[in-house]
Amino acid sequence: MILVTGATGTVGRALVGHLTALGAPVRAATRRPDRARLPGGVDVVGADLGEPDSLAAALRGVRKVFLLSDGPDIPRHDANLAAAAARAGAEAVVKLSSGRAADPDADDPVARWHRAGEQAVQDSGLAWTFLRPMGFMSNTLAWAGTIRAARTVRAPFAAGRVSVIDPADIAAVAARALTEPGHDGRAHLLTGPQALTPGEMTTILADVLGTPLAFTEIPPHAARRALLDHGLRPETADAVMALRAASLEPFAATITPAVQQLTGRAATPFRAWAERHREQFTEEPGGEPGGEPGAEPGAEPGRG
Repeated sequence: MILVTGATGTVGRALVGHLTALGAPVRAATRRPDRARLPGGVDVVGADLGEPDSLAAALRGVRKVFLLSDGPDIPRHDANLAAAAARAGAEAVVKLSSGRAADPDADDPVARWHRAGEQAVQDSGLAWTFLRPMGFMSNTLAWAGTIRAARTVRAPFAAGRVSVIDPADIAAVAARALTEPGHDGRAHLLTGPQALTPGEMTTILADVLGTPLAFTEIPPHAARRALLDHGLRPETADAVMALRAASLEPFAATITPAVQQLTGRAATPFRAWAERHREQFTEEPGGEPGGEPGAEPGAEPGRG
């Protein structure tokens, strides 16, 4: 049995689909199992990484775990899960970490949170694999509101360049790591095939959507205020802003062949991702069934 935490987020939901297609027995953990709407045959259970007592039942009979956590509580949540998995007799944890953890010069909150989480998994004595993606292509969905309202993208750090990755590629790698040998004790730095600035992504989106889009650089203090207005806690908003500022560093533009090597197919270009998600930029959101705040690492306060 494979336990998938964060199973209703973008990566988790795609991973559940991959695993069920492979015929692997899957248990999906979510804080709101009544809203999960996952494929038939998936054992959906209620669990919260912040409540250790909720984890024992979810881990019963589980051999491997996909660990997805987010925000300032990453170190505590990862430690809770790793300890509970070890007690339950699980064999291995595949943790969705951050590309920032791979940068030896990174000392921002996201890097520190994930390094602490990785250490907790290692300290558990379980076999481990760390997936360290760079920025998520899906973070650009935060631009959808101003694209619909004003045909404009507003973002800070216009010169920042990130090798953004399709979350579906992360899920494909995770499925391999959970079902194939050869991944124990390895950390995979996962990137897309191009390092792009916000303006370059805006140009691609304009072409895909068939409408002119303007890009406007906004100052960091305005971007932080927007995060606070959106409901983020100051600690989380500061972490997001540090993550965005890191796009100015050379490491953020690193490109690796890991997706190709691990899945046998090339990493998805941003244009192809945008074409698949065109309607999410043009239609008013209706709320995806089963999604839960905080479960999706790429939906900024996330990773990079």
